Amino acid sequence: MPQLDTSTWAITIMFSLITLFSIFQPKLSNFNFLPLPYFKPKNLIYSSYPWTLKWTKIYSPLSLPQHS
Repeated sequence: MPQLDTSTWAITIMFSLITLFSIFQPKLSNFNFLPLPYFKPKNLIYSSYPWTLKWTKIYSPLSLPQHS
């Protein structure tokens, strides 16, 4: 059974990659990419709700003093 000659594989793969690069490079260089999105600050709208004017504190039942 004859042996498989692999001595030309490196050259074939190298030239295939060079060919693919030379084919796709002009296509990619002409492609128009979208610009990067930028942050648009939104105007904060403060509405007047009754609970925004009050300061409230919610106590956890475990933090309350123990009554004996």
